[in-house]
Amino acid sequence: MSLIIVFVLFIAGMIVTLILGYSMVLPLLFGLFLFTGLGLRTLKQGGTGNGAGIRELSKWSWGSIKDSLIVIVVMLIIGFITAAWRISGTITVFVYYGIKVIIPPAFLLIAFLLSCLLSYALGTSFGVAGTLGVIFMALARSGGVDPLITAGVVMSGIYFGDRGSPVSSSANMVAGVTKTEIMGNVKLMFKTAMLPFGISTVIYAVLSFLNPISHVDTEIVSAFEKAFTLSPWGFVPAIIMLLLPLLKVGVIQSITASIISSVIVAVVVEKVAFWEVIKILFLGYHTSGNGLGTILNGGGLCSMLEIAAILVISCAYSGIFNCTGMLKSLLDFIERGCTKMGRIAVTFLVSVATCVVFCNQTIATLMCNDLLTKPYLNTGGTRQELAIDMENTVIVVVGLIPWCIACSVPLTFMGVGIGALPWAFYMYLIPLCYFFTKRHWFANKAHASEDRHDERSQ
Repeated sequence: MSLIIVFVLFIAGMIVTLILGYSMVLPLLFGLFLFTGLGLRTLKQGGTGNGAGIRELSKWSWGSIKDSLIVIVVMLIIGFITAAWRISGTITVFVYYGIKVIIPPAFLLIAFLLSCLLSYALGTSFGVAGTLGVIFMALARSGGVDPLITAGVVMSGIYFGDRGSPVSSSANMVAGVTKTEIMGNVKLMFKTAMLPFGISTVIYAVLSFLNPISHVDTEIVSAFEKAFTLSPWGFVPAIIMLLLPLLKVGVIQSITASIISSVIVAVVVEKVAFWEVIKILFLGYHTSGNGLGTILNGGGLCSMLEIAAILVISCAYSGIFNCTGMLKSLLDFIERGCTKMGRIAVTFLVSVATCVVFCNQTIATLMCNDLLTKPYLNTGGTRQELAIDMENTVIVVVGLIPWCIACSVPLTFMGVGIGALPWAFYMYLIPLCYFFTKRHWFANKAHASEDRHDERSQ
């Protein structure tokens, strides 16, 4: 069975899974079975017996998985913090006090800035779209502001944090698969986001002035006051999470400190039983009924198990590809493209292709890494350059493709269609501005020659 046939079967499995709504783990396991079989056949043709071939594939796969264990640990800890911030009231106070400061001519601008702040603090696009996004959409509809513009503003804001937060699962995944340091990546992402963020802020300020909200629905504010304990202590876990990385405290330590503070606030201020808090950390936050509190449902360790499983399986793919060299001809083609067109142009094209085909941010990210690592290193690039290039392409591009989960789910939360995408200026400006300014960030940086040597020797 050829590589093309295996890829066709793999993609078909992905499509069927998306249509039926099953877990992405299933087609990945199916693909792992197919690629393992093809890998054994390739090794056998090279003179390696089945028994030795299995051991060789297992060795390489485990090596790739082992390199990503720290990322998996971070992702599981992020699962804890997503629940901890719910039970401690951190998300609630952000939304409540954000609504309180809204003035009519600045509604859209405040929606953008608050979405950026909460998504950066929480590191999730879906979580913010399903909480803050829902609230802003309700305010926009009741206050006469175009829902499509509002949804585009929120989309821009949620991907500010999804792309660049140190607690973002996508940012940690990119750091893990590219073997780079997360905080170094975050600093560069912040710098490369300054121009598109500034332009987006100006655009949304103008749109806010042209589309003022007629009034802020006080019923929503009252509903928050009735449903939640709105203590300023809820800000403490977020402040800890935002400040500690700036003081050069590690990501895991910062997240852990924020979780501990959330537990203390939940028990002491919110009067939640300690063992109930522990249960929520593992299983997630869930409220009964259909009230305002249901928008906070979710989070917890269990919510991250699927993405951790996806990362483990996908790392096994990487080991198989490196062991057998089955992608060599494709990698050679991409490498020639990097030489002729430039690495960022090729990365953008590969990003669009993988997002369009796989419809999933996680899979697209892992495929981009597998397809681009050797071409980057062999043409004078570095692992960190690849990481930042991916952050500025695949991580945001996937949110602009209507049939991708990263696009369709937030839009569904907010009750709008793809008409909102033209208003998501920040998501367009990230790859566009980076394309014209990348030389400034990487032209004078020393290249990791030892990385290239190690990669070639494998």
